[in-house]
Amino acid sequence: MAHGSEAALKAQPDELAARAAEEMLGPNPFVGLRLGDVLGAFDSIAQASVRQPRLVLALQAALAGELLAIAVGRSERAPPAGDRRFQDAEWRNDPRFKALLQAYLAWAARLDDYVGKLGLGRGATERARFAMSLLSDALAPSNALWTNPAALRRLGESGGASLLAGCRNLLGDLLANGGMPAQVDKRAFRPGENLALTPGAVVLRHDVLELIQYAPAGETVRPRPLLIVPPQINKFYIFDLAPGRSLIEYLTKNGFQVFVASWRNPAAAQRDWSMDTYVDALTAAIDAICDITGSADVNLAGACSGAMTLSALLGHLAAKGDRRVHSATMMVVLLDRSEDSQLGLFATPQTVAAAKQASAAAGVLSGSAMGRMFAWMRPNDLVWSYWVNNYLLGNDPPAFDILYWNNDTTRLPARFHGEILDLFTANLLRRPGGLEILGTPIDLAQVTCDKYVVAGTSDHITPWQGGWRAARLFGGRTDFVLAASGHIQSIVNPPGNPKARYFVNPDDAEDPERWRAAATATQGSWWDHWRDWLAARSGDPVAAPAALGNARHPPLAAAPGAYVLAP
Repeated sequence: MAHGSEAALKAQPDELAARAAEEMLGPNPFVGLRLGDVLGAFDSIAQASVRQPRLVLALQAALAGELLAIAVGRSERAPPAGDRRFQDAEWRNDPRFKALLQAYLAWAARLDDYVGKLGLGRGATERARFAMSLLSDALAPSNALWTNPAALRRLGESGGASLLAGCRNLLGDLLANGGMPAQVDKRAFRPGENLALTPGAVVLRHDVLELIQYAPAGETVRPRPLLIVPPQINKFYIFDLAPGRSLIEYLTKNGFQVFVASWRNPAAAQRDWSMDTYVDALTAAIDAICDITGSADVNLAGACSGAMTLSALLGHLAAKGDRRVHSATMMVVLLDRSEDSQLGLFATPQTVAAAKQASAAAGVLSGSAMGRMFAWMRPNDLVWSYWVNNYLLGNDPPAFDILYWNNDTTRLPARFHGEILDLFTANLLRRPGGLEILGTPIDLAQVTCDKYVVAGTSDHITPWQGGWRAARLFGGRTDFVLAASGHIQSIVNPPGNPKARYFVNPDDAEDPERWRAAATATQGSWWDHWRDWLAARSGDPVAAPAALGNARHPPLAAAPGAYVLAP
C-alpha cells in the first residue's frame, strides 16, 4: 500500500522547510493577530446569521445535497492543485478517505460562500472569511491521527514509535515553545559557527547598533561603500546565511565594500527608543564608513522595516541638503496602506490602540510573540504542516537556516513600535510633512538619489503592488524590479536556482498591473541585475584596503559581533 510513500515521508521535512520559507511572513512590527479579533469576527457572523435565517437554511440544504452526492460517489470535489495537505495517494484511491476529503471540502467551500452572502461590508467580510478559514483549516481531516492516511501508515510501520515520538515533540513544544509546533531544529544552528560566516569585523559599537565591515574577497574593490540596514525586529544575518546563500558574501565576491548595521536587541530600559534614535544611529554609522573608506558618500540598502527606517533617513538628509547617500535600495517595503494585504486585515483603530497599549505596558514588543501571531496568518504552511510533521508523523522539525533566522527574533522598543503603526495606518510617509525626523519634516519627493526597489510576486505581507507604489513616492530616478517569489525568498535569492526569475520594465505606467503586463521576464536572480545596477553607482575598482577599520575605528571584534548573539 505504500506506493513510494516511505520516500515521500522521508522527503517531507525538506518540502516542509521549503514551503515555509516561501510562505513565511517574517516577524513584522505591525498589529498581528489576536484571539479577541478573531472571536469578534465570529460574533459578527453569528449576529448576521440570526438576522438572516433563510441564508442558514439555504446553506444547510445546499450542503446536504452535496453530501448526498458524495455518499453515492457522484461528487467531483477535489482539493486545489497547490494544496499539499492531501497529496497522499490514499486521499484519491481509498473510497473512505476520498469521501471524507470531499465532505470536508464541500463544508469549507459552503461556509466561505455563506459568509460572503451575509452582507457584512468589505472589511468585515474579509475578516469574517479569514476567521472562518482558521476554523475550517483547523478541522481539516489531515490534522487528526485517525483521519490522516500517512500518519496511520507511519504508526503501523513504526510499531507505534511514531506516536511516542510525536508525544515527546508535543510535550517539548508545550514546555519550551509556547505550545506552538516548532518550525525548526534550533540545535542545528548558531551565528558565527554555521551562519553569518562572511569574514569581517565590528568597527563601531554604538548603543543602538554594531557596525560590521566585511573583508574584501579580492585585490580590488569599488570605492563607494554599501551600508545594509536590516529589519529591527530580526537579526541582520538574513543577509549572511550559509555560504552560497549569503547576499553579503555575494557582494564582497563581486568587489563591493560592504558594511551592515547589526541592531542591538532592546529591553524595557530602551522603551523610549524612537525612529529618531534609529536614524541618528544610522547617521553615526555613515560618518564612520566615510571616515574608514575615505568616500564622500555611501550607497544604502534596506529591507522590510529597515527600508522604512532607511526612507525616513533619506527624507531627513534631503531636508537638510545632506548628499552623503548616493543611491538607495529597498527590498519588500510597504510605506502605506494603499494596497489590501493580510498585514492590514485586522488593523482597525481598536486593534492598533490595543497593540500600542500592549507594547507600552511591557516596554517592548516581543518578536517571538509577534512571530506566533503571524504564523496564524498562514496556518496551513506555518502551523498545521508542523503539527502533522512533528506530532502525527513523529518527525523532528527540519533544520533549515531561513527558518532558524525567522525564529531568532528580537524585541522592538515600545515607542518605535507605536511610530511604525502610525506610519503604516496613517500613511505618514505619503504625506509631505506628515512625519518629522530629528526636527526636519519629511517629503520623500525631495529624495532625488537613484533608487532600486524590489518586491515579490507572492509576497502576502507587502504586496508587490504596494512596493510599486512606494517606488513612485520618491523624486529622481527609481528602478522597480519584481521577483517571482515570496516575502523572505525575495531577499534570499542567490543565483543558480533554475526556477528563479524577475520582471523589469523601464517604461512608466499608470498602475502596477499595466506595468507588469508590459514587463519583461528574465530567468535568474535579481541579485545579478542589482549587482550591475549597484556597480554603475559604486565607482571604478581601486586597490582593496589592507586592513579593516582605521585608527579612529579599529576592529573591536570579529564578525558577526556581540549584538547578534545577545538574547
